[in-house]
Amino acid sequence: MTATVLAKLMAMFFTVGLGWLAARQRWLGKPEEGDPARVLGNLVFYLFVPALLFRTTARLDLAHMPWATLVAFFVPLVGVLLLVYLSQRRAAARHGAAAPATRAITATFGNSLQVGVPFAAAVFGEAGLAIHIALVSLHALVLLTLLTALVELDLSRAAAAQGQTAPSGLRGLARTLAQTARNTVIHPVVLPVLAGMAWNLTGLGLHPIVDESLLTLGAAVVPMCLVLIGVTLAAYGVRGLWRGALGLSAVKLLLVPAVVLVVARWGFGLTGLPLSVVVMMAALPTGSNALIFSQRYETLQAETTATIVISTAAFALTASFWLAVLSLIP
Repeated sequence: MTATVLAKLMAMFFTVGLGWLAARQRWLGKPEEGDPARVLGNLVFYLFVPALLFRTTARLDLAHMPWATLVAFFVPLVGVLLLVYLSQRRAAARHGAAAPATRAITATFGNSLQVGVPFAAAVFGEAGLAIHIALVSLHALVLLTLLTALVELDLSRAAAAQGQTAPSGLRGLARTLAQTARNTVIHPVVLPVLAGMAWNLTGLGLHPIVDESLLTLGAAVVPMCLVLIGVTLAAYGVRGLWRGALGLSAVKLLLVPAVVLVVARWGFGLTGLPLSVVVMMAALPTGSNALIFSQRYETLQAETTATIVISTAAFALTASFWLAVLSLIP
């Protein structure tokens, strides 16, 4: 673990601590005046994240993407995501219909910016950072879009089971699918991605004023998410959540990179620097987008926050382990 990455981790914990302090001191308002975590979450989810996603998608250089490396990373990652999602379907009755997708994102969505960028730059240099940035450019787009479709389908099924939608049979199925499709597309994550991709395909580029505005809004995602983690910690704490958070952290830090390593190396034949970059991308701790997702669907916010904190602290050890493993791979 390099000094640069350790400094980044300490800065993250310091910012989270400021969010916790702000909530404890009620600088964001008293509880009876509203839920500050919910307000901050909505602000990030409806304003800052869409700006970041639209700008990222609109500026993608599709012609020069390392597609073989991307496939070798996302195929096993999505496989683990679906495995976690399906295994958690049994918990939906106790924690709500959004629980499987929430735990799936918590167990698979890595902190590719705050931790990943300085780590890749320090360990792999400019060549490795270029590969990492290519992975980052599609990371949120792929995972959030897929999980949004899954959670909206689960919510539609839950509503249908409670008699809130159309009658059963083909007509009821068609209504459920139509509602799911609408909720998936008209969504603060998916809609900016589709709009950005459509704008990208026009080849027009972004006007400097628009680009600068989107850049300013997107830059707020990282600090706002870190503060939100602290606010959520103050609101919920972590007592009684260790078992679930430790399990999800183990999946994120150990299972996900192990699967990516095996599939990328022996399934897709990836070697050398690209293999090292995709494995360490998979080994990153849980990212703050998982909390934004849980806030959006009001599910397992405390467990998600605890997982982010635990996995980030443990990354100092697990990163060294995976680098040692990679040094042994031919």
